[in-house]
Amino acid sequence: MSRAVGWGVAGCGWVARDHALPALLATPDARVVAVHDRDPAALARLDVDAPRSSDLAAFLATPGLDAVYVAVPNAAHRTVVEAVAAAGTAVLCEKPLAADTADAEALVAAADRAGVLLGTAFDQRWHPAHVRLRELLPELGSVTAVRVVYCCWLPAEWSPDGRPHDNWRVDRARAGGGAAIDLAPHGLDLTGAVLGEDVVELSAVLQRRVHGYPVDDGALLSGRTAGGVLVDLHVAFNTPDALPRRRLEVVGTRGMAVAVDTMGQTAGGSLTLYRPDPVDVPFAGTGPFAAQFAAFTAAVAEPGRAGTAWPYDAARDLRLHRLLLDALDAADPGAPR
Repeated sequence: MSRAVGWGVAGCGWVARDHALPALLATPDARVVAVHDRDPAALARLDVDAPRSSDLAAFLATPGLDAVYVAVPNAAHRTVVEAVAAAGTAVLCEKPLAADTADAEALVAAADRAGVLLGTAFDQRWHPAHVRLRELLPELGSVTAVRVVYCCWLPAEWSPDGRPHDNWRVDRARAGGGAAIDLAPHGLDLTGAVLGEDVVELSAVLQRRVHGYPVDDGALLSGRTAGGVLVDLHVAFNTPDALPRRRLEVVGTRGMAVAVDTMGQTAGGSLTLYRPDPVDVPFAGTGPFAAQFAAFTAAVAEPGRAGTAWPYDAARDLRLHRLLLDALDAADPGAPR
């Protein structure tokens, strides 16, 4: 690369602190030049040698800031992304794009008007097992179905490290919903990333069964891709972490590929090809966060160079976001979103 890319992190919760920031610090040709959070305590918990600011404008005025990773609560995405775009800075925004459709449309439009690169941080696109699975598609024949189980245990009082914690993911005003809006975007995006064709029809059934909060703690979503592949997603905040709870299956007329425990923040898990006997498929690569930041850094550093373009258009991510929220609104028409 011709130059290093200066990164800022806006929103310093546990995902940014424990996964995104370490990946950024390890990314060649990337350097962290500033971090921002409205909570000084969150800033204090970061292990990074970079200016810290609770003021967004001061953060965006940092010299050498080329790209910003946005990891604030969903309902705040629009405000931060619009400000980053207005500053002429590329932005990688955590999924989902926003808590509602209007904010998602507005932030995509803001980036388009400013002419800045906008990406959605779907880290599972970059997991080495999922990259390898995409290469296995010819072995499966005609793909007929994709099945995803992506579940975890998230009670209202959940904390990543035992400290007092504001679990905004179960606050409808800030998250836009519960398990479905938090976890289903991964499965929808991953289906398209693996198959090369997106889900175009989707319906949802929501569950409030285990936890006492007013948003869904589980959901089943079903749909089909443009080519007719059936897609089934089970997402939940009510599955104990000690149980098997992360599985991706791609079924075809000549075989089936099954990835277990790959949908997470590390490069672990297993991949098995059945044709019909099982064969363990090796895969290798960096963790999904590291691969994601390397790709976005390359796209920002040399946007005109062949092979460095960001491969996922924000307009496509917005279409999937609309599709999901339309399904959730139909399943829960009385819920404000």
